[in-house]
Amino acid sequence: MAIAHPFVKWVGGKTQLLEKIREKYPSKIEKYCEPFVGGGAVLFDVLSKFQPKEILINDINKELINTYSQVKSNCEKLITVLSDLQERYKKQTLEQNRLFFYEKRERFNAIKVELNETENIEKAALFIFLNKTCFNGLYRVNTKGLFNVPFNSAKNPLLCDVDNLRECSKILKNVEMKAGSYTQCKDFIGKNTFVYIDPPYRPLSETSSFTSYSVNGFSDKEQIELKDFIEEISKKGAFVLASNSDPKNADSNDEFFDMLYSNFEIKRVFASRMVNSNAKKRGAISELLISNLATVF
Repeated sequence: MAIAHPFVKWVGGKTQLLEKIREKYPSKIEKYCEPFVGGGAVLFDVLSKFQPKEILINDINKELINTYSQVKSNCEKLITVLSDLQERYKKQTLEQNRLFFYEKRERFNAIKVELNETENIEKAALFIFLNKTCFNGLYRVNTKGLFNVPFNSAKNPLLCDVDNLRECSKILKNVEMKAGSYTQCKDFIGKNTFVYIDPPYRPLSETSSFTSYSVNGFSDKEQIELKDFIEEISKKGAFVLASNSDPKNADSNDEFFDMLYSNFEIKRVFASRMVNSNAKKRGAISELLISNLATVF
């Protein structure tokens, strides 16, 4: 039996940490919310193992949410467009594909700016195409909100995984989707809602903040506001599990999250991260899993 898995590559994706994250799942999940859905590794894992009656996913990246929406509602049309892109890509030389990439990146940005449509199947297909052919699968925008990640010289990327897209479409049928601030999930979240929160990570150094996921940043101020949100939904009776970077990787005396989440359970787990431009600095680092499952508010 085929199991749906993320249809885009995502920096900080949780596929390799799923085994540790699963240990924190409640025994029963009838209502599920993911306010920062990203690539959706945990989403697809939860939906494949449980049958929640109500599901809400959200992300500030409206292009990402548009892509989820098109996979859900217009999968066959999306497959047609992606298949055409894949066939052309396979037939071209590397230099032709490099030029093709920048042509499609320009078209993607033009759709974003000129049409400003929330729902657009071409934009969704280009989102997946660019994700598979850009450097490290990054999603980064400039101050004007335009996608600006360069070409990665991939020789034969799988641009259209037909079987997985169809499985994703099936499993997303009952999922409500929103684009915007995580705070708009507040009204959905109630008692016994399982909420997985995977926000933009706190940078371990000045140079490690390599992406601008949106034109709005996510500073320590936003991390503190997120903690307040987690406390608020915890008081509503939600089961909360959150991920973040471990500042102690860079400074053993940095107690930012240990102090911020002193009322929560904090577990350190290890993941390999391949984003650093210096290959010698890539490898296993600890990350935080922050949970209220053992906490009474």
